[in-house]
Amino acid sequence: MQLRRPWWRWLLLAATLSVAGTIMVLNAAYLYLAPQLPPASQLSDVSFQIPLRVYSADGLLIGEFGDKRRTPLKYEQLPPMFVKAVLAAEDDRFFEHGGVDVRGLLRAFAELLRYREIRSGGSTITMQVARNFFLDREQKFLRKFNEIVLSLEIESVLSKEQIFELYMNKIFLGHRAYGAEAAAQVYYGKSISELDLPQWAMIAGLPKAPSAYNPITNPDRALSRRNWILRRMHKVGFIDKEQLDIARAAPVDVRYHGPAPELDASYLAEMVRREVVARFGAENAYTSGLRVYTTLEGPRQAAAVHALRSGLHEYDERHGWRGAEASLDIGELDPLPEPELVTDNDESIALLHQWTALLRPFNPIADLQPALIISTGEQDAKALLANGQQVTLSWENIQWARRYIDVDTVGAELTRTTDAIKAGDVVRLREIIIEGNSQWRLAQIPAAQSALVALDPKTGAVRSLAGGFSFNQSNFNRALQGQRQAGSALKPFIYTAGLSKGLTPASLINDAPIVFEDSALETAWRPTGASSRFYGPTRLREALYRSLNLVSIRLLQQTGISNTVATLKEFGLPTERFQRDLSLALGSAALTPMEMATGYSVFANGGFRVEPWFMQRIDDNQNNTLWLAPEIVLCDPECPTESAEQTEVADTVEPELPIANPKEVVSEQSVLPTPEPIEVQRAVDARYVWLMDSMLKDVVRRGTAYRVSQLGRRDLAGKTGTTNDQVDAWFVGYSPALVAAVWVGFDEPTSLGRGEYGGRAALPIWMEYMTNALQGVEEQQLPQPAGIVTARINTSSGKLARPGDADAIFEYFIEGTVPEQDSNSPSESIHDDVQDEPEHLF
Repeated sequence: MQLRRPWWRWLLLAATLSVAGTIMVLNAAYLYLAPQLPPASQLSDVSFQIPLRVYSADGLLIGEFGDKRRTPLKYEQLPPMFVKAVLAAEDDRFFEHGGVDVRGLLRAFAELLRYREIRSGGSTITMQVARNFFLDREQKFLRKFNEIVLSLEIESVLSKEQIFELYMNKIFLGHRAYGAEAAAQVYYGKSISELDLPQWAMIAGLPKAPSAYNPITNPDRALSRRNWILRRMHKVGFIDKEQLDIARAAPVDVRYHGPAPELDASYLAEMVRREVVARFGAENAYTSGLRVYTTLEGPRQAAAVHALRSGLHEYDERHGWRGAEASLDIGELDPLPEPELVTDNDESIALLHQWTALLRPFNPIADLQPALIISTGEQDAKALLANGQQVTLSWENIQWARRYIDVDTVGAELTRTTDAIKAGDVVRLREIIIEGNSQWRLAQIPAAQSALVALDPKTGAVRSLAGGFSFNQSNFNRALQGQRQAGSALKPFIYTAGLSKGLTPASLINDAPIVFEDSALETAWRPTGASSRFYGPTRLREALYRSLNLVSIRLLQQTGISNTVATLKEFGLPTERFQRDLSLALGSAALTPMEMATGYSVFANGGFRVEPWFMQRIDDNQNNTLWLAPEIVLCDPECPTESAEQTEVADTVEPELPIANPKEVVSEQSVLPTPEPIEVQRAVDARYVWLMDSMLKDVVRRGTAYRVSQLGRRDLAGKTGTTNDQVDAWFVGYSPALVAAVWVGFDEPTSLGRGEYGGRAALPIWMEYMTNALQGVEEQQLPQPAGIVTARINTSSGKLARPGDADAIFEYFIEGTVPEQDSNSPSESIHDDVQDEPEHLF
């Protein structure tokens, strides 16, 4: 009789054969797939796409460029509670399994049999790393096998912490944010370490579906996902019931935060972007994590931007109110409650949102906030800002708004608020500080534009640059690209040419009407000055500080156009663009603020032509220096015979050559060599420069820029400039520590208005900037070069004064150019190498 085996033995045998078969299939699949897959060891040296970031010299972020916002973090930098939130959302057994979670795979297999597709995934964090780095995202069973194989490989070469770090730095989390740190910055404007539990849970919910669960575009679904993760954290023991309840009650306090520069310098950041793309190529520039440190100095740059905007606002207020940007019908809206009555209840918040929604089409521009006038009093008004803040406008901050009629005319003075604004008007407000108190002032987007650039005259390093009122409003960089006629700001260069041909500060040139006949012109040219007054024979020093046009024309005639253009070229000015005729004496040459500042640097540094530059160094994302700016050496009295000592290294980067792969240029063990210094030879005779410096000091003490004396410094010098009909207004000035050029005008050349000379439109911007930029900088004077002598002269004749001459003053001369004395007069003494300027010259 044959014995029958119990049924359970057959079942056990079947199960054993199934397991064995499964193992054989899996082994066969592994042996087949593994050689076809990329080695997991590649993850040990992975490179992330990191945007280009641009910084000031003192480390403040001024710009970020690239499609992907990413700031990689080490595992140790991730908050432990955030790690737990991600584990609860994605893989709570991550630190227990070996890269593959069997339960999750069985669930995915069941979904495949039932629905013919994988819905829940079943992927562990390790499997997601395998997919994100090596595979596509298509839901196929073969891909799942590939994930399994790669996950096992990854777990064999990397620690759990390394795997989690790769996952959190690679994953896309919406709105161009890749990785946890970028997501924290995008949604909350903070570092991941500064967030709290509900915010961590919100970010942890994004990997599953960055669009569907996005808190900005789908706040309700994002809230539901966040709360589910919080419940999961409680279920697996990561948080207690009290933490759960508090976190679930937290509101969704999310809004989009773009890259947030710490310093307003967008015009220079764009200059850097162009330079880096040209040097490294677009792909490497935007994805390699390059960090560029510029020559900008944070406090000085902030002062430049503030001064430029303040100056444009002052100009705008002088020329009247052009009206509200829009007028809205707010009569149908429920009344907005007083600020102290606004509460956190849903009805109050909904009403506030209804009002602030009216301002959504109006974006902030520079320091100007859009505002809705909600009510007006006799001489005040209340306004609503886009953030829901209600502010009061005092009469002192409204009464400037006389109606604009034309560039030379404004309407009658206001007597009440409604002469300018009414309820429902959308206007601009700017915050001002009066005696330490914050106030809001009625404003408008300036119609005029301005540019400011400041250089270190000893090196050419750009210390401040503002190319316009707002980069977001207009990215045209007027500091670098705006070629405008220089007006009288060009005269110092023409006067220098005269000195080089033997003239002196005491030389007399006639300030009198002059007529030029030219067959090429329909009518004769009768140049004039800023006023109808003529001074007759005038010393060059006086002619410069009075900015006498007719003296400049005769000076150019006497010096010669060719000789003058040669001198202008020595200052680094682009003479190839200049007209070679007598209009050059009146500043017909078109120059940019950068070119003007470069030219005036020669006066500030004693005669050396330095080229402007703005990048100090370029680092990769591993802190290796790829490029370093060379030192600038002024050869005074002569350059060293040997170049600076160099550091020996394995690899050298030529600054002028594009780099194929920045990350491979300099290894961690190598040190970039100190580049060869750039030796700058003297361009202009130190004696001419010193005399011009003394004459330009007169301009700011007693001439067209006399208001500069309010700064209380004796080392300042400069020159105003205004073109015909006040189309362009300039002031370019310096101390030996800093040179700055300011231009004001319209982008489409037209008159700034009657009386808007350089001393009124541009000079106040320069003064405000230099007041802040020179804080803590000791006064400096150019050293007096050998060959300078002083003598007493008669103010009328410019010749040596007779004894007892009541009109005599001291004047400086280059040795050998002292004028003769009037006949039959004994010679006055001549003093060599006088170190201090005579007080009565100024």
